Parts: sequence; C-alpha cells; structure tokens
Amino acid sequence: MLYKSLGNSEISIPPIIFGTSSLGNLYQALSYETKFKIMNAIYEQMDGPFVMDTAGKYGAGLALEVIGQGLDDLDITDEAIISNKLGWIRTPLKTPEPIFEPGAWIGLENDAEQKISYKGILECWEQGCELLGGREPQIVSVHDPDEYLAPAQNEKERKERFDDILQAYRGLDELRKEGKTSAVGVGAKDWHVIRNIVEQVDLDWVMLAVSFTIYTHPQEMLNFLDELQKRNIAVINSAVFHAGFLTGGKYFDYQVLNEQNAEHKHYFEWREQFFSLCKECHVLPSDACVQFGMSHPAVVSIALNTSKPERVEQNIRSVSAEIPNDFWEAMKYKGLMDKAYPYVAN
Repeated sequence: MLYKSLGNSEISIPPIIFGTSSLGNLYQALSYETKFKIMNAIYEQMDGPFVMDTAGKYGAGLALEVIGQGLDDLDITDEAIISNKLGWIRTPLKTPEPIFEPGAWIGLENDAEQKISYKGILECWEQGCELLGGREPQIVSVHDPDEYLAPAQNEKERKERFDDILQAYRGLDELRKEGKTSAVGVGAKDWHVIRNIVEQVDLDWVMLAVSFTIYTHPQEMLNFLDELQKRNIAVINSAVFHAGFLTGGKYFDYQVLNEQNAEHKHYFEWREQFFSLCKECHVLPSDACVQFGMSHPAVVSIALNTSKPERVEQNIRSVSAEIPNDFWEAMKYKGLMDKAYPYVAN
C-alpha cells in the first residue's frame, strides 16, 4: 500500500484507516471475542502500520478501552497508529440508558458528555490516554464541532461556542508543540463547519463524514477539496456508504428510511438503479462507493468500519479495486452522479 503524509505532519498513513464505533457497541453489543477478532484481522492483513480511528464518544469510552486491551493482548507496539477524536468525556451512568445519544449505543455501563473548550479538550485527552492503557494517540482532532454549534439559538451564542472550539484547538496545538501528539485535525458531518475552522486553525488533516460520496458531491464541496489540496491539508473520507444504505442497509445518515414514505422514495429509487448498474458491470457496490470516495486527489485515505471480522479483508481489498470506465460513464449517463465530475470517466 502507498502511505501518504498527513498534511505537514511527520505521520504517514495507508489508504485505509479503520473506524472503531463498532468496538463501542454502536447499534449492537459485540462480545470482546468478536472485537478482538476484528483487531487481529486488521493486524494480520495490513502489510505495515495500521490506523485505528476512535473517539471518546464511541460507547462512552468503551472503544478506547477495547483498543487498549486488544493491543495489549496482541502484544502490539509500533504497528498501531491511534487517531482519537476528542470532545466527549466519560461520565457515570445515572439513568437506565445513556442519554448522550439515546438508542445508538447498546449495553453501556457509562454515559458521556461533550466538553469542547481549552480545559475540556485536555481533560478528554488525559482520559483518552488512560482508557487506551497509557498510550498517547499520534493523531487527534476536535470531534463533532458541528454538533457543538447546533444548539446555539442566535449568532451571539454561536460565536461563543465557536470561540470554545478555537480554544480547544489551542489546547491541541500545545500538545503538538510538546511532542505528545503529531497531527491535529477535525472530524465533522457538516463540511461547512470544517471550512470555518480551517480558515482560523492550522490543521494537518480533516475528516469528512457523509459529505463527499458517490451519492452526494456538490460543486461547492469539490471546490473546498481543491482548496485543501492546495494548502496541503490531507483529507480522510468517511461514511461513504451513508451509514450503510448505499450497500443495502436500512440507515441513511443514521436515520432509518422507509420505502413507503414518499419523502424517502427517491433514496430507494437511486439505490435500485445503482445496484442494477453494479450487477451489469460486475462491480461491488461497496467498491464503487470506496473508489469514488478516494477519487479526488485531496483524499489520502478512506475510513471504513465493520462489526464483522470477516469483512476486514474485503474492506482492505476495496481500496485497490479497479472499476471499469464504462461503469462511471453509465453512472453519469443515467444521472446517478454529476456528469461534470472530473476525476472518473474523463
């Protein structure tokens, strides 16, 4: 695999990094045995250092604990690069179910709350290192700044919350200058918030979620990717399946869709045509999604997550899958993607 630099940092990463929300019991509670098998499959099948992307939000720190325990059990030291998206901290569970994201996380023994500020982000860092078994993540970011801004009722409140985000980055910059971490970035679903942060913070990388996909890739977004490339800010693309819907799941951007709902019908119509074309061209839908998600030259890596150990190998293969040009031409012809998109079927 071709490893690429993470912006101006000293870190180089492979074209695939491994998301770990499943290790935090997203939508289902996996056994430690299954989680260990996922980690072991990553370790055995990656020919070089691998990246595990995690967050305090994932299972209220459960994913962090599993990674720490799993790396100990695998006796891994230098092979693992850890990316920890900071901004959520574990708190005691005082209700029957966690309240930080009701219904999303299963079988947790803790709750979590968002802490984005100078002091808060450093608390998240310290707790994260502890849950990881004393390991210091080489890659860090502020997690979900768009969600932190969302509750603002007016421009004054939004500015105050955005100032909190900037102060959080002051804390991360100090960690970088002290040599405790190597690369600082941001992860968010709303790429407009990422753009606002990039305008004021010196970042090495950004992680897009459900923003640049085979299903959605507006010109304004492509212009932003061009800008990031010019500034040598690396892009990690994630959630390219729109939470699984594009490969047959029921969730689209974390919302369950209903084919009987008139407002949801166009999603199913698009997917049906997409699946039909994939079958005709002998292309796996997942490979098409991944290859499109990597097609812009600003993208250095794709983040993929799985709850099934046997899926790890397919995810790794998908980053080097070859998609016939006829497929991309047909996607444009049928109106399933932007006809003017320049990086496929030129």
